[in-house]
Amino acid sequence: MLVEHLKTKITIFVLIQQWAIEITYALNKACLFKVYGKNNKKWLSSSLKILMIMNLDVIVFAAHPDDAEIGMGGTIAMLTKNDFKVGIVDFTKGELGTRGSVEIRQKEASQSAIILKIAVRENLHIHDGNIQGSKENLIKVMMAIRRYKPKIIFAPFFQDRHPDHIDTSKIVKRTFFQSGLTKIKTFDKEVAQEAYRPSHLFYYMQTYPFEPSFIVDISNFFETKMKAVRAYESQFHNTKSTEAETFISKPEFVKYLEARACFYGFQIGKSYGEAFYCENKPELNLMDFLKK
Repeated sequence: MLVEHLKTKITIFVLIQQWAIEITYALNKACLFKVYGKNNKKWLSSSLKILMIMNLDVIVFAAHPDDAEIGMGGTIAMLTKNDFKVGIVDFTKGELGTRGSVEIRQKEASQSAIILKIAVRENLHIHDGNIQGSKENLIKVMMAIRRYKPKIIFAPFFQDRHPDHIDTSKIVKRTFFQSGLTKIKTFDKEVAQEAYRPSHLFYYMQTYPFEPSFIVDISNFFETKMKAVRAYESQFHNTKSTEAETFISKPEFVKYLEARACFYGFQIGKSYGEAFYCENKPELNLMDFLKK
């Protein structure tokens, strides 16, 4: 009973985090009070304010719900386990996906957020299949960067089989730079945001491989990664599903994820690893090797 009670509380907390962000776009006071009741008005208001000003250590940008988990779920789990605050910002709701629905994928994304213990999951409501580098979309990404002020941001690698992944990568790259320009003004709830540029932009692997700039050991977090991936039951292999088969719903795809993690883990002498690319040469601290 205690475990189920805790799970319920965690689920509610993650949902509140999502609502705190999406309130700008969709929710209003009426529906909030309908869900939580007038007696919780003061608590809800203070909770939303706290969540809206939270600084993050890392933001992972993704074209669709499940992309972040596939590309770097183990690294996310490792970071949150070590008390770093991580957020996932999905560009779209994956509404063009062959399997499942927007509502199903939203529930799956919430469940995955609980598994990975991330601090925030936000959706930018950009149209799936049409991720354009428009001023509107650039501003949406810039507002997220300036709101959360992450030290590091991650984006999909800029060469991939899926055009949405490529377009997302390009937008994040441009916004990574432009978010630090003081002459570009953005406003969050009519409050001017400060210019802010993260320290690093790294790219995670999706379908097409690349020569990594570095590899993260996820040996202790691979099972957590796969649990987060499997939270998207509608998207991956399910013998009970009657929906059309897709590239990632084939049983071989999950096996591919494990084989890839084994391959990159072996390259660093570990069981499992996730590969990343950096356009700048990353610093190497020899002292870390000597301390081992």
